[in-house]
Amino acid sequence: MIVRHGPTPREFWIGLGRAFAGALIFAVPVLMTMEAWALGFNLHPWRLALLLAVTLPMLVLLHKYGGFRQTVALQDRVADAFVAILVAAVAATAVLFIFGIVTVEMPLREVIGKIAVQVVPGSLGASLARAQLGSSSLEEEEIPEPGYAGELFLMVVGALFLSVNIAPTEEVVLIAYKMHPWQEIALVVGTLALMHAFVYEFEFRGSHSPEPGAGFLSIFFRYAIVGYVLVMLVNLYILWTFGRTDGAGFSETLSAVVVLSFPGALGAAVARLIL
Repeated sequence: MIVRHGPTPREFWIGLGRAFAGALIFAVPVLMTMEAWALGFNLHPWRLALLLAVTLPMLVLLHKYGGFRQTVALQDRVADAFVAILVAAVAATAVLFIFGIVTVEMPLREVIGKIAVQVVPGSLGASLARAQLGSSSLEEEEIPEPGYAGELFLMVVGALFLSVNIAPTEEVVLIAYKMHPWQEIALVVGTLALMHAFVYEFEFRGSHSPEPGAGFLSIFFRYAIVGYVLVMLVNLYILWTFGRTDGAGFSETLSAVVVLSFPGALGAAVARLIL
């Protein structure tokens, strides 16, 4: 029987340092985006609160496959999820204060809003710190292999990370406005092809081998098609959260979702490679 002991003080501080590093690296695009600063002031508080509420259980499950330290028990993963959110908030507060985006003269509601917008990408970065910034010995740790549902979950995480960094910008709506329907169809087809190729064809580190007996159509449908649908749903939710769907018709909203799903789908594919 293997007895697991708690982390030593050195391991704790190393894990915390990785979490801060991951939070900064993953959140820096949003930290330096003007539209994200404005969202902190204009975003409906309930939508922002819902986004944070959705993020917490996602982080708990994500710590099963990554995290900034090795955890086994559920209560440890819950604690680490809260730590990831706290680390992201502290890192965002420090950076925004140094940049002069957050000041002591600002209303508390605006300060909280500006920081809260940064928490989602920052907490994802903190949670993925061990997988991406840890030592090579991570490969020897007992990390469970995700099943089909786990693979889809990791795709959602990857989509959320890239999409939440891009969704606040005006370029998503602008590109959607400029594209013709045939261009949107071409983008969907190209995105699906890239999702499949990234994982199975380009032989990146972490590439997957086709399952024994599974044909191309089976793999393509179960991962690329289903994954892309999940990416679109995630992006629809993100666009709604950030107010990009307010006052928009069905076609305008669908166009914006298709545009945002391009980076989101790439994030979903990469997540299957690195996690």
